[in-house]
Amino acid sequence: MTFGRPPEVWLVTGIPGAGKTSVARALAERLDRSAVIEGDALRAWVVRGAAWPEGGTLDGEAERQYELAIRNMCLLARSYAEGGFTPFLDLVVVTRYHLEAFRGYLRGARLRLVVLAPSIEVTLERDRARGGKTGEAWAQLDVTLRGELAGLGLWVDSSTLSVEQTVDVILDRQAEALLPPL
Repeated sequence: MTFGRPPEVWLVTGIPGAGKTSVARALAERLDRSAVIEGDALRAWVVRGAAWPEGGTLDGEAERQYELAIRNMCLLARSYAEGGFTPFLDLVVVTRYHLEAFRGYLRGARLRLVVLAPSIEVTLERDRARGGKTGEAWAQLDVTLRGELAGLGLWVDSSTLSVEQTVDVILDRQAEALLPPL
């Protein structure tokens, strides 16, 4: 399939509890043809031998599997884009190195980066309310994310916004989310 212009892919990130999955899905629901690719769901496809970060730290096998998830998310995104869908990718991305991996795998696509950055207090409360994750162990990721990705993409402090209000802000300011091509 060919395009009149490069396909568009959205990457929605933030630390656990920032609202990535809810916002990515709500953004996708605003379009006629869209898909959401959840990185954690894709990583859960590994049945035996899965290695998840411990205490927010990626190293060794956990890092290798995280990078595999990035590559596979991008392959799926390209496939959906070629099928005429706008893909929304949802993953905790806190380092420039990992963002550059997305950019490399998606070379030629128009990549929009949305960083959800509510206050750490709000994020931890959301994480506690949904259960199943330990927000305290991930809190240091906020400092890393703000240092590594500062100045890139569209940053939204959604501390006092509903999911729908957050989506409205993103769509109103979507030009700010577009990353320059590599």
